[in-house]
Amino acid sequence: MDEDTLQFYRSHAQAYAERAIAKHTRLTRFLALLPPGAKVLELGCGAGAASAEMIAKGFDVEPTDGSPEMAAEASGHLGRPVRTLLFHDIDNADTYDGVWANACLLHVPRPELSQVLTLIWRALKPGGYFYASFKTGDAEGRDIFNRYYNYPSADWLRTNYADAGSWSSISIETGEVMGFDNKWAPMLFVLARKRL
Repeated sequence: MDEDTLQFYRSHAQAYAERAIAKHTRLTRFLALLPPGAKVLELGCGAGAASAEMIAKGFDVEPTDGSPEMAAEASGHLGRPVRTLLFHDIDNADTYDGVWANACLLHVPRPELSQVLTLIWRALKPGGYFYASFKTGDAEGRDIFNRYYNYPSADWLRTNYADAGSWSSISIETGEVMGFDNKWAPMLFVLARKRL
């Protein structure tokens, strides 16, 4: 991950933890695709809101975050250890029924995204589902907080997913979310299924 971006999250972990997070309708739809008690890896868990919802619904969740400070905030919220994990360090194979990566892979440098997607593909069980969201655009850049974003287009993402592994389906929806800067940002929401 970009060092300036990681440092931002390390410095703002408590502020993120204090933000009110609304229930995520895409998370509900994602969980409905998984078997009861499914094993889910959450990348970039932030303060742990999505992991808390998954745990409450009986899923076997492994929450992780790239920032040790953010992982500590999530650990306190969840009442369980949260592992510090950088995307390039994912080393499981055929382990997870699902991978949830909400608003975190958008910080992976463009030349490295295909490699990270390959690691996620490898970590999924055959038939497993993978959700990720990205701020859309057509060239990498930084926001007002100096955070790096890869700002992909839908076509660019499809190419990178195809390079990463074999998927039985990839769907991309568009929408908007309110960012930490209190501004609406156009987004791409990607749901992929690893081929059986």
